Amino acid sequence: MSTIEQAVKRLEELRTAGVDVLWKPESAAEVAPTAPSPSPFATAPAGAASTQPHTAPTQPTEAAKHTAKPQDMGTRSKQVEIDLNKLAAQGYIVPHATRSLLVDEFRVVKRPLLANVTGAASAKIDRPNLIMVTSSLPGEGKTFVAANLAMSIAAELNHTVLLVDADPSRSSLLERLGIPPAQGLIDKLLNPELDLSDLILATNVPKLAVLPVGTPNAQATELFASATMDLLLEEMAHRYRDRVIILDAPPLLPSAEARALSLHAGQILFVVQAGRTHQGTVQQSLSLLQDHPMVFTLLNQSRGPKAGSPYGYYAY
Repeated sequence: MSTIEQAVKRLEELRTAGVDVLWKPESAAEVAPTAPSPSPFATAPAGAASTQPHTAPTQPTEAAKHTAKPQDMGTRSKQVEIDLNKLAAQGYIVPHATRSLLVDEFRVVKRPLLANVTGAASAKIDRPNLIMVTSSLPGEGKTFVAANLAMSIAAELNHTVLLVDADPSRSSLLERLGIPPAQGLIDKLLNPELDLSDLILATNVPKLAVLPVGTPNAQATELFASATMDLLLEEMAHRYRDRVIILDAPPLLPSAEARALSLHAGQILFVVQAGRTHQGTVQQSLSLLQDHPMVFTLLNQSRGPKAGSPYGYYAY
């Protein structure tokens, strides 16, 4: 008999004997403490065998922890600041910029690309949201085009953008954006256990994230041509339906990485610098892409009658 039950019994005996009591208890069941719910970690007394299974508390799965919402661009992404003032001074498109010829030109450039992404175009291609930007030779403006195309698409209401530095030999994208070097694409290829969300850099431009090229490696060509790269790009292309991935790839002629990347991209934007790139060079580069289903040619720095700025961008 518990102490409370003994007290209740004694008080009842006093009442029966005619002794006034100030408190009339209810039934013992009402005053007895509520038995605690069995804990999943409760153990049996020493020497006794426990019949309760040891149930661990529910924990989120790895997939749940690493799954990012599309608008988050990766919930675990590191936040970085793009130097927008520096970009604007160098002639790049920046958010909320006043309407200009450059802004309008890239609106024209992105339309056929986005038509393929959304399926509005008649052509049906695989991975249409994976767009590779390249050129024949260095210095023709492919990184300038890739960054401005990313900024222009990030202004769309229904798309987010992942800008990937995929030029391991002459990487300049992060420097232009004012972002310090960091682990990225090559590191992920070398170590598939790395989580992509830890490598993607969220930026101060709404709906724009950046994936650095990562640690330099002498086997970049082999890595870019590997099955691991194909699986990675497949994941990136299909993880979020609204995401457009822009690859700032190496030039076609002096490197093999761009040719390897072209096998994975759904669309290719081939940059030609007006007044500099020779016709034979263009033909040689396009011959390397002749089997690709969707190649757009973009004329950079055209100073014709339609070019009111030093940049003229016309997709063909």
